[in-house]
Amino acid sequence: MSGMTLGVAIEIPEPFGSAVDSARLGYEPTVGRMPAHITLLPPVDVDSEVLAGVIDHLADVAAQCAPFDVELHGTGSFQPVSPVVFIALSRGISSCERAEAMVRSGVLAVESRFPYHPHVTLAHDVSDELLNRAFDDFTDFRAAFTVTQMHLFQLQGDGWHPLRAFDFAG
Repeated sequence: MSGMTLGVAIEIPEPFGSAVDSARLGYEPTVGRMPAHITLLPPVDVDSEVLAGVIDHLADVAAQCAPFDVELHGTGSFQPVSPVVFIALSRGISSCERAEAMVRSGVLAVESRFPYHPHVTLAHDVSDELLNRAFDDFTDFRAAFTVTQMHLFQLQGDGWHPLRAFDFAG
């Protein structure tokens, strides 16, 4: 048996996604990161033999989820618990929470280290100076879009790669 690391997320659409990604490079210059997103399932290690079951599970979840509107507005932080600065959701929180609970069931029923709080990470595990800059840079940020799908990602040697999109059809 061989293992793999998977994650499930809602990608932030253009033109907002590239704007967030460009800024994130200034706070955390890493190659191969997942594009700007709202996490539904953080990285989880699974046996590769269960991938087909994961795909079936996510297809079932997507079939039950209706598209929903999200508005991003302003910044927040998980400090002092975790050194993270993020863009906050002002709309779509409960829909993200429902999708996350459905994703984190069945074959993907894994415990979470922290209570689920949908957000778009800007900076994580960097200096206080960079955390403060990220917080200030996005204080007035606003974006609104309709979420119509979620994505399954796999972590490989050079970063995160999309494996499949699942359209919301509920």
